[in-house]
Amino acid sequence: MKLHNLTPAPGSVKAEKGRVGRGEGSGSGGTAGKGHKGAKARTGYKSKRAFEGGQMPLQMRLPKRGFKNINRVEYIPMNVSRLQEIHDNYGITDITTEALYVEGIINRGDKVKVLGNGDITSKLNVTLDAYSASAKAKIEAAGGSINVK
Repeated sequence: MKLHNLTPAPGSVKAEKGRVGRGEGSGSGGTAGKGHKGAKARTGYKSKRAFEGGQMPLQMRLPKRGFKNINRVEYIPMNVSRLQEIHDNYGITDITTEALYVEGIINRGDKVKVLGNGDITSKLNVTLDAYSASAKAKIEAAGGSINVK
């Protein structure tokens, strides 16, 4: 197979009509293949994106529910047991968003909230965006320190 051998599948490409509106003998004279009158027969016709021929469009038929709070802050949840795993696997004692990003654990710009599920035994210096009360207690009980970014 070479580039000059490539062709569309048979029957997938139709030939153009050619010169339309040039007399009845051509087979596409009179209305030039556009039917009789109406907006679609006129020059410059362009349909609206969701137009369904006058029927109520789908986006108007469906009900609206709730709202999207544009001020919502989305946090990546991370349990203290996960912090312990990160320390064990990567040897990080100063856990920051930059350190987590460098190791590929989170994406750039993500905010992290530490939750209190699991156990932590290592003394870690944690500088992240938010903490639950139980997570704070567990990190401090293990001898670590907490800083809010």
